[in-house]
Amino acid sequence: MKAESIVYTIAGMCFGIILGWIIATQQQPARAIAPAAEAAGNSQQQPPASSSGQQAKVLDEARVQQLTTIVNSDPKNADAAVQLGNTYFDAERYADAIKWYQQALSINPKNADASTDLGVSYYYSNRADDALKQFENSLRIDPKHAKTLLNKGIVLAFGKQDLTGAADSWRKVVELAPNSPEAQAAQRGLEGIAASQSGRSGGGSTNQ
Repeated sequence: MKAESIVYTIAGMCFGIILGWIIATQQQPARAIAPAAEAAGNSQQQPPASSSGQQAKVLDEARVQQLTTIVNSDPKNADAAVQLGNTYFDAERYADAIKWYQQALSINPKNADASTDLGVSYYYSNRADDALKQFENSLRIDPKHAKTLLNKGIVLAFGKQDLTGAADSWRKVVELAPNSPEAQAAQRGLEGIAASQSGRSGGGSTNQ
């Protein structure tokens, strides 16, 4: 399959603006995938991850201890479980993040942010299909969840090489939240797809 050539073009043309777009602050509840062009170039199936040359993320052990104490004393505290998931996510400990997001959702299954965070964690764990299933769950909770739709498009483009599906998802972001940062990123993605397809069409005609 040669779809990776299209994905690499898109990575260079439009996803530079999303590189570093990972939302890792407690003020912004739902995470977002930050696909790096170099990661896309390494493997069409490989989700973006820190390279071995980059400094490893450090886990906030004090924060983990504080939140674990809260969860131990109040096992139904979904917010503390989400915050534990966030803390592990920020340290790129995705298996641990998955555990805590799942626990939070077992307590409050209607938390679209936690569901989306879980989907992002799946993607960073090389589980694109699970990520997409989780995003569908998020959209059942909130069909207008912009970060879910943006992330879904990224996984479809980079994890599944489904540019048509990615474009559909990004169009919904632009329609539903036209003034949001997610819409701006989605619009760049749509422009990148259009430019890459135009380039392929032009290149094909010159090779005949």
